[in-house]
Amino acid sequence: MRLTLRQRKILWAYIFLSISLVFFVVIRWYPTVLAFNISFHKWNVFNPASSIWIGFENYADIWSDLFKTRSGVRSAFLNTIQYVAYGVPIQLALGLGIAMLLNQISRLVGFFRAAYFIPYVTSLVAVAFVWNWLYAPQSGLINQLMQSVGLPSQPFTKSPDQALLSITAVAIWRSLGFTIIIFLAGLQQIPDIYYEAARIDGAGRWQLFSRITLPLLNPVIVYLAVLQTITFLRMFDLVQNMSEAGQGGPLKSTTTVVLEIYREGFSSQNMGYASALTVILFGLILIITVVQLRVLQRRVDY
Repeated sequence: MRLTLRQRKILWAYIFLSISLVFFVVIRWYPTVLAFNISFHKWNVFNPASSIWIGFENYADIWSDLFKTRSGVRSAFLNTIQYVAYGVPIQLALGLGIAMLLNQISRLVGFFRAAYFIPYVTSLVAVAFVWNWLYAPQSGLINQLMQSVGLPSQPFTKSPDQALLSITAVAIWRSLGFTIIIFLAGLQQIPDIYYEAARIDGAGRWQLFSRITLPLLNPVIVYLAVLQTITFLRMFDLVQNMSEAGQGGPLKSTTTVVLEIYREGFSSQNMGYASALTVILFGLILIITVVQLRVLQRRVDY
């Protein structure tokens, strides 16, 4: 049977789409389903055949650990919430502010966009290495600059009180370029005629921002809020490479849920417990994403 040109195009479209589908099934979906299964077992990494079904025991252990003062899981969840609470609002506010400034300039536009975006495409390990040097007590560049103006040096990542905020600042700096570019694209899609009409009616800068810019940027804000929340909930690379001994220190002040999953699964060989944590984190991300989409989305027509 000979296929028509339209049928051949459809066939090739499905062939190319199947490549992506196979990737997601093998790399994404299968490990996800496997994690659900492992979470109900006492899983032996070296001998999966000897793994024992224990039902919801791993989840019960996690629930119990959440109420233990010195528990790593408790610290991981509390720290992860702080990363999100500090990181997402600050990053969105800075990204929007800088994007609005870049939207006003007409010279060296490409240079400034590249300057802000380069950290986003830089390896997280390299970023962590550079910032560890900048944060170094006494010898670090930041502390040297502070001492040169008469300010006392700070321990930054070596202090339980400053470590989380120090790593959050690096995470914000690293992803800021992506946020700026997306906001800038959204700003350039707003027709100037809306601003011109509002100015004729006597609207000031704040009214232009609150009544035109913010409402029409709502889809962009929702997208970035959801994406960056997921990013901060999955913090791992920076924490592992910037925290004390790579274990979320000092005193578990910077540990995250993903780092705790890694430690339980690969250091303690407690894969069942780690998988249960993974399932819980997946559920939290899903719930938070749905809530954000319901709460933040606004339909605006002009």
